[in-house]
Amino acid sequence: MKRYFCSFLVLLSLFCSAFGQQKPVAFLNARIIPIVGQPIEQGILLVQNGKIVAVGDARTVRLASDVQIIDLNGKVIMPGLIDTHSHIGEGSGADDSSRIQPEVRLLEGLNPRASSLQRAQSGGITTVNVMPGSGHLDSGQTLYIKLRDGANKVDDLLIYDKDGKYMGGIKFANGTNPLRTGGGNFPGTRAKSVALVREQLIKAQEYKAKITKAGDDKTKLPPRDLAMEALTEALDGKRVIHFHTHRHDDILSVLRLQKEFGFKVVLQHVSEAWKVAEEIAKAKVPSSIILIDSPGGKLETMDINFTNGAALEKAGSLVGFHTDDGITDSRLFLRMAGLAVRGGMSRDKALYGMTMAGAIMLDMQDRIGSLEAGKDADFIVLSGDPLSVYSHIEQTWVEGKNVFNRSNPLDYLTAVGGYGATNDKLVHIDCFSDDLGGQN
Repeated sequence: MKRYFCSFLVLLSLFCSAFGQQKPVAFLNARIIPIVGQPIEQGILLVQNGKIVAVGDARTVRLASDVQIIDLNGKVIMPGLIDTHSHIGEGSGADDSSRIQPEVRLLEGLNPRASSLQRAQSGGITTVNVMPGSGHLDSGQTLYIKLRDGANKVDDLLIYDKDGKYMGGIKFANGTNPLRTGGGNFPGTRAKSVALVREQLIKAQEYKAKITKAGDDKTKLPPRDLAMEALTEALDGKRVIHFHTHRHDDILSVLRLQKEFGFKVVLQHVSEAWKVAEEIAKAKVPSSIILIDSPGGKLETMDINFTNGAALEKAGSLVGFHTDDGITDSRLFLRMAGLAVRGGMSRDKALYGMTMAGAIMLDMQDRIGSLEAGKDADFIVLSGDPLSVYSHIEQTWVEGKNVFNRSNPLDYLTAVGGYGATNDKLVHIDCFSDDLGGQN
């Protein structure tokens, strides 16, 4: 019987998604936190064809007679969360053949059917910067994805820019991770790490200069070099460098590189940002931070502090958050804002950091990050205040489609754990257990 019920829910979900795209849908009576602008009590969010049509209240939003109504009285609506650094989807990047591999694309290393994507949906995440690892000075090109339902191939998750190119950044790292005491192709010291990165960026500058000098004469173009092409995109600001860095001295090394080469950069992790917050702000460089309630691991992260967000906010720097999943489970992402506020960050900036700041870091501020007319209809429905430990994410919507609903038994299993919640094979085979002791 439960199998038939599950099939019914799936069909109903598909029907509702298609139906919702044909006519406007109005979400009524919730407290709306648009991020840009003041919260709206008894608000109205009007959605159609994957976009936000209007946001306001009964005085400012007029509803047509054919609108579909969803009453969310007592609930809270806010934009979908943006994770600027994650490893969901079992992504793979560079290998041990060399220390700098900008030509490697996560596009070829992401599993779009991995259950970790559904876990992220249950945590209210709608947009993700999926990264390769940090064991290299440059481990390859990252991928910006939307957590749409029903993805059979990676193309179903891609986000395209105005020129029709799929979006992504490039991953760099310094500090402990890319060091190899055995020598070989990898650096053994922090100083050598910076030298090797400078060397490759200078080569990229020279490669770009040769292309510029060749002009329209194709016979004078240098041999095509995939690594140099990727680094040239970074130098031109077409590809953001996401730089894994922890210690205060490593952070300053990144700022020196950014000043020398002029690339766009997002500082990732910055465990000791509170020590150099003024320098980060002066460089006008954004930071994506992670706050964990069980510190440990590498020695270079021992001074991580809940005050990171507050220190950067006070200094006037843009602050966002990330999970680095599985360092922090995507289902618990919203806790970041609460931990930041506990450390002295303002409530408004903490919620901004979960949403709009991430959009800016991914160059998508005109499409996501806030509830405004014309933007993608990416939003979440909560049972209560987003900073309360008693609140649950009840629904997640991506481009006007409901991709997570806590009232659905399978989605509930994904959200709260339990046997099979993160096992791809079991999730795809069974909806839920027949009883407490076993599976179908």
